[in-house]
Amino acid sequence: MSSVAQKRGFGATLWDWMTTVDHKKIGILYLLGGGFFFVMGGIEAMIIRIQLLKPNNDFVSAGLFNEIITMHGTTMIFLAAMPILFGFMNAIMPLQIGARDVAFPFLNSLGFWMFFFGGVFLNVSWLFGQVPDAGWTSYASLSIASEGHGIDFYAIGLQIAGGGTLMGGINFLVTIINMRAPGMTYMRMPLFTWTTFVASAMILFAFPPLTIGLFFLTFDRMFGGNFFDHTMGGNTIIWEHIFWIFGHPEVYILILPAFGIFSEIFSIFSRKRLFGYSSMVFATVLIGFLGFMVWAHHMFTVGLGPTANAIFAVATMAIAVPTGVKIFNWLLTIWGGSITVTTPMLYALGFIPSFVMGGVTGVMQGAAPLDYQLHDSYFIVAHFHYVIVGGVVLAILAAVHLWWPKMFGTMLDEKLGKVTFWFFFIGFHMTFLIQHWLGFWGMPRRVWTYMDGQGWNSANLISSVGALFMAIGVIVLVLNIIKTSVKNERVGNDPWGDGRTLEWAISSPPPFYNFAQTPLVRGLDTFWIEKQEGNASGLTPAEPVMDIHMPHGSIIPFFMTVGMFIAGFGAMFRLDYSWGLPLLIFGLLWTFIAMSLRSVKDDLGYYVKKEDILKDLKRKGGQN
Repeated sequence: MSSVAQKRGFGATLWDWMTTVDHKKIGILYLLGGGFFFVMGGIEAMIIRIQLLKPNNDFVSAGLFNEIITMHGTTMIFLAAMPILFGFMNAIMPLQIGARDVAFPFLNSLGFWMFFFGGVFLNVSWLFGQVPDAGWTSYASLSIASEGHGIDFYAIGLQIAGGGTLMGGINFLVTIINMRAPGMTYMRMPLFTWTTFVASAMILFAFPPLTIGLFFLTFDRMFGGNFFDHTMGGNTIIWEHIFWIFGHPEVYILILPAFGIFSEIFSIFSRKRLFGYSSMVFATVLIGFLGFMVWAHHMFTVGLGPTANAIFAVATMAIAVPTGVKIFNWLLTIWGGSITVTTPMLYALGFIPSFVMGGVTGVMQGAAPLDYQLHDSYFIVAHFHYVIVGGVVLAILAAVHLWWPKMFGTMLDEKLGKVTFWFFFIGFHMTFLIQHWLGFWGMPRRVWTYMDGQGWNSANLISSVGALFMAIGVIVLVLNIIKTSVKNERVGNDPWGDGRTLEWAISSPPPFYNFAQTPLVRGLDTFWIEKQEGNASGLTPAEPVMDIHMPHGSIIPFFMTVGMFIAGFGAMFRLDYSWGLPLLIFGLLWTFIAMSLRSVKDDLGYYVKKEDILKDLKRKGGQN
C-alpha cells in the first residue's frame, strides 16, 4: 500500500475515518469533535453574557440560566479543552519520539469514540428538555435534589467520556515509555512530549476518583444508594472531596500540555534551545506531584478546620514555585534570541502576562482567610478563566497555527491569524479582568440577574462586549481555516524554517507509516542538530529501509461505544418506560458482543512493502 492519496467516494472516505486506528487521523477527529463542543460551549457563554449585559434582564429564565452555566462549564472542561489537547498529543507526540503509532492503536480509536459519544449523550439532554442544572461541579446536595434526568445525563455521559480519556492517558504513557526511537533518552524528549507524559500519569491517578464519584451519584439517583444523602447516613461533603481530588489535578492535566506547546513555540521562534531544559523537566514532574496535594483549597469554606486549611494553603503556595521556574525559563529563552513574531509566537508572548495574572490570583486564594471572603464571588470566575483561557485556550489557538501545516500540509493565513489573536486577546482581558473587581464589589457568581443601583452595570457591560470580541476572533479563525482549505497551497517539511524536533523532519502531512526508517536521535532538538551539520534529509536513520508492520483499521470501537450509548438511555429510562430495561440489556449485550468479536478476531495487521516505501522516498526526493 502506498501513501499516495487516491480519490475515493464519500462512503469510502467516511468508512475510512470511522475505522481508522492511525494516530494522526484520530488526532484530527479529536480536534473536530473538541472544536464542535468548543463552539457549543462558546455559544452558551455568549448567552450567559447577554443575560448579564444589563440589570433585571429576562433574556433567559432562571432555570435555563442554571442549565446553561452547568453545560458551559462541563462542555468546555470535559468536551472541548481536554479532547483538543488530546488531538495534538495524538497527532504530534508519536512523531516527536520517532514512533510509527501509539502503543495501542485499537484503544486509541475506542478512546476517541467514547469521548465523542459521551459528549453527544450529555448534550442530547437539550432535546429531552432535561438538562443538568447543578453547576459543572454538580455538588451533591443540588444534584441529588435535581428533578428530571438532567443529572443522569451528566453522570452517565461523563462516565463514558471519562473512560475514553483514561484509556488515552494509559496509551500515551506506554507509548512514551516503550516506543521512543534509538537515542531518544528521557532527557532528550521535547517538552511537549514530557508534558504529555506527566499529564497522562496524572490522568491515570485523577480519573478513577471521578469515575467512582459518578458511580456513587448514579446509584444515589437511580438505585437509592444514599452515599451523599446526610438524612440517610451519607455525607454530602464526600462528593466535594472526590470531585476535587480529580478536579484540581485536572487543571494541571490541561495546563501542562499548554506549557509544552509554549515551550516548543518559544524555542522555535527564538531560534534557541530552551533555557534550563532540565529544570523545566523537573518543574513539570513536580507540578504533576504537587497537583494532587492541593484539592481542599477549593473547600476552605466547608469547615475542615484551621489545621487542614493551613496544610492545603501551604501546598497551594508551594505549587507556584515550579510554575514560576517555567515562567523565568521562557523569558530567558526569549532573551537574546532571534525572535520572529509569528501568530504562534504572539499567542506565546500574550500567554505569559495572562497566565501570571491567573497564577497570582490563585496564590491570593491560597490564603484561607481571603478565600473565605472571595469564595463564590465573581473574583473566582475571573481567576479560573485567567488560568484556563489565558493558559489552555491561548495554547490551543497557538498550537492550531503552529501544527496546522504539519497535520494538513497547508499554512493558515498569518494576517488572519493575527486578527484572530488581537480580537481574542483583547476580548479575553475585557471580559475577565473587570470580573475581579465585580467580585470585590460583592457580585456573587452563578446569579441569574442583578438589581440596578449596585454598581455592577458598567462592569458587566464591558465584560459582555469583551465576550463578543472573543467570539469574533473565533469566527475569523473558522474563516481562516475555510480559506486555507480552499486554496490548498502545499508546504514543505519545515514550513516555519526553524523547526527543532523530529516532526519537522518528515513530509507535511506525514505518510501513514510516519518514518520510512526509524530515526537515530543524536541529542536534544535532534532535527536542529542534523540541519546544523548540513544533513539535507534532517534524519540519520537507525535502520535500513525494510518492510513496516502496520495495524488494520477496525469498526469495533465504534460499535462498542454505540452499545454503551444505548445502555445509558436504558439505564435512565428503565423505570419511566416499559422499553427502558430491555434497552439497557440490549445495549450491554451489544457492547459485550463487540468486545467478544475483538477477542476472537485474529487480526495480525499487514506489512507495507519495502518497494512501496522506496517509491515514496524516490517521489519525495530522499528521506521522507
